[in-house]
Amino acid sequence: MPRFFGFAFTACLLAIWTSTTVLAANPDWPKSLMLGTASPGGVFYVYGEALAQILTEKLGIDVNPLPSQGTIHNVILVDKGVEQLGLITMGIGLEGWTGTGDWTKGQKFRQMRALLPMYNTPFQPVVLRRSGITTIAQLDKKRIGVGPRGGTSGTYPRAFVKVLGISAELFNGPHDLMATELLAGRNDAYLSMIGTPAPAVQKVEASEPITFVSLSPEQIEAVRKAMPELSNSKIVAGTYRSLNNDYVTVGVYNFVIGRADLPDDLVYQLVKTVFENQPRLVKASPAARETLPQNADKNTFMPFHPGAVRYYREIGIKIPDALVPTN
Repeated sequence: MPRFFGFAFTACLLAIWTSTTVLAANPDWPKSLMLGTASPGGVFYVYGEALAQILTEKLGIDVNPLPSQGTIHNVILVDKGVEQLGLITMGIGLEGWTGTGDWTKGQKFRQMRALLPMYNTPFQPVVLRRSGITTIAQLDKKRIGVGPRGGTSGTYPRAFVKVLGISAELFNGPHDLMATELLAGRNDAYLSMIGTPAPAVQKVEASEPITFVSLSPEQIEAVRKAMPELSNSKIVAGTYRSLNNDYVTVGVYNFVIGRADLPDDLVYQLVKTVFENQPRLVKASPAARETLPQNADKNTFMPFHPGAVRYYREIGIKIPDALVPTN
């Protein structure tokens, strides 16, 4: 992966040259950190690369973005210590924390700690406009691409079609591939749970017009009842070239997580650095407009890292005692 190593080398030079690095020589800090993102074509990938570059420059240590299958993969890799940081969707995070998701096989993943909020991930079912499909019912018996198996898009869409009574062939793969398969006519739809604007969706509409398949209020109520971690969500008109009106849907929040054994002062500086450089994140990914300290309350179950707790309390953000680790 020459691009990956090229980025790491460039980031290392930037860390050396910049005059704003923080405590680069702290002996308690690791020499480098691995940040799990997702596959190309998704917002995690774009957001993660920008985040890694900012942290490398400002903290003075290498933070290397690792393309992965997404949330499930990142939860597992952080737990194993392969990654020290990861980007996750909190619905899947809850399944990992409690050991209730099928993918956990009953294991509880308790080495992760919440660091900071990212943005809301909306459910967005997309078809080519020429298909004539406008409703969920019309997806019955169709071929649907749903994103990487180890990511949020590989999990929630399967649950959605089950709740909505749709019988369809579902196919997993990188977001970019799902876009290609839709344009080639090998899939009839692309159902993703992904941040906006999603590069894969933009790739499709750059070639031809698309339609966001509508969800009725009753369908939204049904999926929220089945998956209470979901909340009402909206993709604002103009987010995509093909979207002339607000698209009402459901979504779930994403967080940056870190291993419990990361040094407290490192995590404090990391969280502080991200919020102080949030405008740079927004330039890379507009979804980062929601990367704000006040959105820390979107985490309701996972303990925050002590270093993160220190930062939030310093700026007046209340963290519930139940989410402050005792060890």
